[in-house]
Amino acid sequence: MIQRAILVVAIFLAILLALTFGDALLAQAYAWISQLTGWIVHNFADLYAGLRYYLSTHTTKVVLAIALTIPVSWWVFRSREKELRNPANHRKIAIVLAICLGWLGAHRFYLGQIGWGIVYLLILWFFAPLVIVLSLIDAVRYFFMTDEQFTIART
Repeated sequence: MIQRAILVVAIFLAILLALTFGDALLAQAYAWISQLTGWIVHNFADLYAGLRYYLSTHTTKVVLAIALTIPVSWWVFRSREKELRNPANHRKIAIVLAICLGWLGAHRFYLGQIGWGIVYLLILWFFAPLVIVLSLIDAVRYFFMTDEQFTIART
């Protein structure tokens, strides 16, 4: 159940990022990531203020992203039900989550490793660049694992 919820959140964030950074993708993404990292390093209140500002200035994008997330998630779950249960796809989804949302520990939560996910959030609170590096290391590690090794590692 938590895997489906995380997959829905990942789809939503991917759609929202595509809508937000559609024009000048690299320049905007770089500015957003550096600004977001600066907020997180200083205080979560700054992150809340930034999210609140973003929601107030880009309300239509957020609503459109939510409206698109629901049918896309439904389609993915309906058409790919058997494939989503395949351990190889769990590994692929974990790699994508580690790259895109690894700084939040989303890949660890997706794999059911709640404790490690909380550790990632704590590291994020104290030193954000470290958690980004750790999540990229996890992505590379998952990429080079076989499906059998991945199944053993996630238990």
